[in-house]
Amino acid sequence: MSEPLTLYLAAPRGFCAGVDRAIKIVEMAIAKWGAPVYVRHEIVHNKYVVDGLRAQGAVFVEELDECPPERPVIFSAHGVPKSVPEAAERRNMVYVDATCPLVSKVHIEAERHFANGLQMVMIGHAGHPETIGTMGQLPEGEVLLVERAEDVETLSPRDPSRLAYITQTTLSVDDTVGIVEALKSRFPDIVGPRKEDICYATTNRQAAVKEIASKVAAVLVIGAPNSSNSRRLVEVARNNGCEYAQLVQRAGDIDWRALDGIGAVGITAGASAPEILISEVIDAFRARFDVTVEIVETAQENVEFKVPRVLRQSA
Repeated sequence: MSEPLTLYLAAPRGFCAGVDRAIKIVEMAIAKWGAPVYVRHEIVHNKYVVDGLRAQGAVFVEELDECPPERPVIFSAHGVPKSVPEAAERRNMVYVDATCPLVSKVHIEAERHFANGLQMVMIGHAGHPETIGTMGQLPEGEVLLVERAEDVETLSPRDPSRLAYITQTTLSVDDTVGIVEALKSRFPDIVGPRKEDICYATTNRQAAVKEIASKVAAVLVIGAPNSSNSRRLVEVARNNGCEYAQLVQRAGDIDWRALDGIGAVGITAGASAPEILISEVIDAFRARFDVTVEIVETAQENVEFKVPRVLRQSA
């Protein structure tokens, strides 16, 4: 007789509208232009998704100069510096920008503040493709990066009274509040976004994990190690009372010994993890335990983003 186990399944979880759109863009580009279609950087941070698109004819590269000029190229959902589409145009390449519209919103915001003579402070993770893309919308030196509240003390802006801040869309909501408070405390005139930069999907997935964390002894987050929003979900679980929170890419990564004797486990997935991987994890639990699944729903999502016009026009 299997031991009883309750799985608390977060809702919302997994794919967001921006990820859905980016994957659709690659699939539609292959259907329109045939294989191979080149993609600069992983379209979204998930190995299963990337491998699936590769099997259909997508070729993933890190830089534009790895793409033959006669084949279409797609820019990832994380966004790219302005220099990338400019280089594609110089080479007369056909390109499709799969940047998530909510990331594009932050780009537009940064440009608006720059046009008004403000220097930008970006709250984000150094080296993350989204941070690189957003900082690359403006000339060098116009965007100062802070990763933690302590970084605010060492900022040396051109004019402390002429600042605005923006954020990466996949940050921890709670951590960002602390950084924003530090910025406002040191620079009282700093201008914030009209509407929160952290995207609805990140916020909703973190809220669902907070709801689950107090009910369980372990939380598993299905996602990739290089996925910012997935890693934030692990942190949120730990910060809200669940000591054992782990990031797993697939069911095969689960450390079953660590779950020994645990009667309740929370499951969620980052915004670039497909539902098939969540089902795989639930099936792995069912093979070992007498499982009861309880859905913990904290929000409903019905956001949908259109693909670019070039793909909606028939070949």
